[in-house]
Amino acid sequence: MEKLTVDDVRNEVNPLQVHEIRRPVSDELGTDHVAMNYFELAPGDSFSGGLHRHHDQEEIFHIQEGTAVFEVGKQREEVTVAAGEVIRFAPGEFQMGYAAERAGNRVTGWAIGAPGATHDWSQLESMIACRECDEEQPHATELVEGRFRFTCTECGAEFEM
Repeated sequence: MEKLTVDDVRNEVNPLQVHEIRRPVSDELGTDHVAMNYFELAPGDSFSGGLHRHHDQEEIFHIQEGTAVFEVGKQREEVTVAAGEVIRFAPGEFQMGYAAERAGNRVTGWAIGAPGATHDWSQLESMIACRECDEEQPHATELVEGRFRFTCTECGAEFEM
């Protein structure tokens, strides 16, 4: 059995610095089969930083406070999720969530992923404007020495952020 308070979990910010507070609760609990991350987002802050998909993991977001907006699919359909609501994304479904940009809208909520406790980076793709193809393409996504490395799945061009 493991027990803790969210405030005792270290803050681990995305390398793209798209949010101020992300607490990887599942790391502290030592989970093997589920990922749990607590977030506090200021207006405009993002859970992840960009449109992406996990081929091997479904994700559920529970919004405790505030209003989040999720862009879904390559067409970026907008779905609003209010306090007390949840949204699920199937494996392979492109999504990106952020706090709606309006004064005073602070979002607190949870991102829960399964079946793994951590990302399998070989199963993650991000939609990014390719610097060679000159259009938005899926990119393989890796975390290398604290930076993201993106590789276009169409032409193989690589860059880091």
